[in-house]
Amino acid sequence: MTQSWPPALVERVKALRDGTAQAAAPRDAATVLLMRDRPGGPEAYLLRRVKGMSFAGGMHVFPGGSVDPADAEAHVRWTGPPPAQWAEWFRCDEPLARALVCAAVRETFEESGVLLAGPSPDEVLADVSSDEWEAEREALEAREHSLSELLDRRGLVLRADLLRPLAHWITPAPEPKRFDTRFFLAELPAGQVCRDAGSEADTRLWIRPAEALAQDLVMMPPTTAALSSVADAPDVASALAAERSISVVEPAFVLDGDDRLSMVLPGDPAYPR
Repeated sequence: MTQSWPPALVERVKALRDGTAQAAAPRDAATVLLMRDRPGGPEAYLLRRVKGMSFAGGMHVFPGGSVDPADAEAHVRWTGPPPAQWAEWFRCDEPLARALVCAAVRETFEESGVLLAGPSPDEVLADVSSDEWEAEREALEAREHSLSELLDRRGLVLRADLLRPLAHWITPAPEPKRFDTRFFLAELPAGQVCRDAGSEADTRLWIRPAEALAQDLVMMPPTTAALSSVADAPDVASALAAERSISVVEPAFVLDGDDRLSMVLPGDPAYPR
């Protein structure tokens, strides 16, 4: 796709092409597309990141963020597909797979106030919007305790069975801040509500995926692609049940001459080999 790109990015692409700069290493990250059923069709939850943030400022995104070292703690009480299955889906090792699932659950709680956990493998918390739970969320966000510590203290089980693998995108090499992001899909648990949580978003909305795409909200390609993949689902159950093969998508920037910059996806004839 061709558009107006910042001059600094154009120069970065040139520097990588000429070998005078090296690409930043991408950080592992997890993000969750939350959905809920409504009479007019299922809706997706989007946050608009505060303008001026170093990454995706002003963009509409899903709850998510970088994997934290504490997400790799192995003693998390867990139900649902084991780390080995997530490792197969996302083509990574088991420790990273465990950390990605934990990061997905933690970031969803931190950024939307939704906690995918329950007192037993067959139950999910019905409401975590009280002042008491807000204090827990704030402490987690401040890294005063880890997700596993929170779950252990509360006697809760992480509900990995409520998540589905959705996609895998890597930020293009010329970007100064890069992420290796696994996308998950989940349904908003009955009784829980998304609420204003954290300080990284200035707008939060539930919207049908097709409407979000039609309104031309400011989104990055991975967000647009994720919404497109569920836009035709008649309900959340259908979106969750859809068979998906997860492959890595890493967009690339190509220069036509010295100044015209385009972003291309794997499969495009212009994509670098």
